[in-house]
Amino acid sequence: MIVKSYSIQHLGYSLVLILMLINCCRALYFHIGETERKCFIEDIPDETNVVVNYKVELYDPRSGGYMPSSPGIGMHVEVRDADDKMLLSRVYSSEGKISFTSHSHGEHVICMYSNSTAWFSGTQLRVHLDIQVGEHAVNYGEVVQKEKLSELQLRIRQLLDQIEQITKEQNYQRFREERFRQTSESTNSRVLWWSIIQTAVLLMMGAWQMRHLKSFFEAKKLV
Repeated sequence: MIVKSYSIQHLGYSLVLILMLINCCRALYFHIGETERKCFIEDIPDETNVVVNYKVELYDPRSGGYMPSSPGIGMHVEVRDADDKMLLSRVYSSEGKISFTSHSHGEHVICMYSNSTAWFSGTQLRVHLDIQVGEHAVNYGEVVQKEKLSELQLRIRQLLDQIEQITKEQNYQRFREERFRQTSESTNSRVLWWSIIQTAVLLMMGAWQMRHLKSFFEAKKLV
């Protein structure tokens, strides 16, 4: 019994660790050319904070690797919400942090492209990108220093933020479920009416053919 209890407890700790790693490891990098545009879609609830950390590196043909880019190279960032409204459009430096708050449910599109200049024309860039949503976007180290929180107060603050984010996610899922239900009902209604119209057309065609045949037989004096 002791071994079994320990194994279950150990499994629980492992699952928690895996979930923490999944939540934390959202960083990626990609390559873009001078005029190339890269866009990313994030499904975000309303009134949710989003933080985007990025870093641009310039390809060095002599070494065959990437080096920190010069101050002249930056990124133009655009953010559009689910209604295609522009939330953010600005040129940033080669490394920095972007933050914005969603005002509606749905897919938000984050697009990035370089501020093209002639002197590095054709050079490939590597962009490191890390998108944090909800409570993951909060820097609790700054919160502790600013509000002078104890360890217990910090943990309570984190739990409250997590509960708030879970509530927003649940509301968003209900919104999506309601939208899907409306779409399904609309589709079913259209299919029903289409079936009724098809049946009515077939009945009308059958009645017309019978009347036409009857007139034909009567004209030929076959009936």
